Amino acid sequence: MLRQRIHRSTFTLAKKSFISTPSTSSSTLSSLSILRTMSTIKPWPQPMVESHGDYRSEAFLESHIGGKLYSKQSSLPKLPIPSVKETIAKFLPTALPLAHSQEEKDSLIQLCNGFEGESEELQKRLLARQEEMSNSSWLQLWWNTLGYLQVRDPVVVNVSYFFHFSDDGTLPEVPPATKSLGVLRAASLLYSSAQFRQLVASGSLPYEAIGRKEPKTPLCSVAYKYMFNACRVPRKDQDSYRIYDPALNTHVIVACGGKFYSFDFVDESGEPLGLEVIEERLQKCVEMSKSGGGVSNELMLGYLTSDDRDKCAESRAELIRVGGAKMEKALEKLESGALLICLDENEEPISKKQSSELFWTGGLSSGHNRWFDKSIQLICTNNGKAGMNGEHSMMDGMPVVGFCDFITKRSYTEVAAESRGKSGGIVESATENVKDIFSDCVGDLASSGSNVSANIAESKANFDKLISAHELQTQSFQGYGSNAIKKMGYSPDAFVQMAMQLATYRLWKEQGGTYEATQVRPFLHGRTETTRTVSPACEAFIKTMGLRPKHDEMDAAKRKDKLELLREAVASHSKYIGMAAKAMGVDRHLLGLALSVKDGETAPPLFSHPLYVRSKTWRVSTSHLTHPRFDSWGYG
Repeated sequence: MLRQRIHRSTFTLAKKSFISTPSTSSSTLSSLSILRTMSTIKPWPQPMVESHGDYRSEAFLESHIGGKLYSKQSSLPKLPIPSVKETIAKFLPTALPLAHSQEEKDSLIQLCNGFEGESEELQKRLLARQEEMSNSSWLQLWWNTLGYLQVRDPVVVNVSYFFHFSDDGTLPEVPPATKSLGVLRAASLLYSSAQFRQLVASGSLPYEAIGRKEPKTPLCSVAYKYMFNACRVPRKDQDSYRIYDPALNTHVIVACGGKFYSFDFVDESGEPLGLEVIEERLQKCVEMSKSGGGVSNELMLGYLTSDDRDKCAESRAELIRVGGAKMEKALEKLESGALLICLDENEEPISKKQSSELFWTGGLSSGHNRWFDKSIQLICTNNGKAGMNGEHSMMDGMPVVGFCDFITKRSYTEVAAESRGKSGGIVESATENVKDIFSDCVGDLASSGSNVSANIAESKANFDKLISAHELQTQSFQGYGSNAIKKMGYSPDAFVQMAMQLATYRLWKEQGGTYEATQVRPFLHGRTETTRTVSPACEAFIKTMGLRPKHDEMDAAKRKDKLELLREAVASHSKYIGMAAKAMGVDRHLLGLALSVKDGETAPPLFSHPLYVRSKTWRVSTSHLTHPRFDSWGYG
């Protein structure tokens, strides 16, 4: 969702920008030439592209990569803009139940009646923007920058989300003497990740499609370019996003003990190396982290990605100032890695709550073992628990669910059997291949003129304060599930939404603005629209249910009335979801109109009305990404 602290004055248009990697030696160029010849992944026209939030600037890569994944991009419809009359008609019912007085209701209605005329010029500007961005979405640049890259809050808690994967029952009950269950689980996930990355990087992955009938509706594939070999980069005022050529970057990044390592996990064609090879290299990372060499415990660089974004930018600049070209090379190595594996060898969570806290933020004990700017972090604990932490800026959750579905579908035993069936080849030993990314920078980081240690201490203190100020609880309801709800004749999503509305009503003694994300990826460069849960039908249901249980369920007449009100509330919510899925909700349109007000102009008074503001202040965010192999998931 768009962050509430955004001010329009911070918005700047982004321009296409490509940044080349530093010059390489002749021997390196020779190796790259061989790789370009042998890899089944088509090399990019340049080794790295730096995005400033405009999907159009990186669209050339879709044509270059080609394949099934991007085959429908040119035929996707453009994100529509409703009429102001339609939007106000849908908006008003979602706001009136939140009024604190009849006077507030009446004044909002009066402003809505005049809004169509007052916003006429704003609507014209928005339609003109739609025409100017005819090869994209009129919203995406605003959304990517104002909603993410310009937001200065830490990505931890505020932006990133997590999945907690179900246990792998095929892992040995007693781990081998030389490797933890976490290493085994990480190797299995990495092996499958390599296969999914190959599908994405080659364009061979089929595009996603929705619908029960053929032909199904294709979904936009733009997000996949930012999934692998990608990293957010902190900048003053607005961050950027770097994506690297997967044909040139065959390595993965491993965090262990707060230190960062790299090793190759695929062969020259992009296929995964053998499971035993990956396990050996992961174990080497564990051993190196315990050896005492490399970056010291006082230089836990991961904390520098957890702070306020301007502070992160300052800390990155200090790293480069102190470490020079060696640090730039190390950061590039980390950024260009396919993904990040976090080996939390010091952690053995048992409960869903313990696991969720680790996968969400790392908690007070493992927050240093993260690089929160990496697009994907897979996290494995000493006892074999596993999960994922996702950076949200350029990519929403549904494509990542597809990735996680793929890598959790096969067990460790199944991956091991497949790996044994592959023909082996000559590979470097773990000692030769595993590299400590920052080892060449240690002396510079600890030098007398360096502020790196002070920056880490400050960011760690801020991180600890942020984590300690938030509470996470997990809820797993086992009474019945979606199949039972469907048999009752309800939409499972809408049914649960009404349950949450009743719960929050009883908690606060009033309704609160409630957000549910609905994807609009049937449209080119579409991301999400808000489904508003508050409605007159919802209000009628929860107020009839009351602030506390009435224990009158055995009264046939009252029971019938409540069930009918529930049915109407569920139907109302399902109808709104249907509108939102067609990009015909109200929030994105109203946002676009508000952003079309020029500096020095007076905005329509509706935008400052207390009830209007209250209706889009999300006291509850209910976006969900359920999956049969996720034990839990969440976000801040």
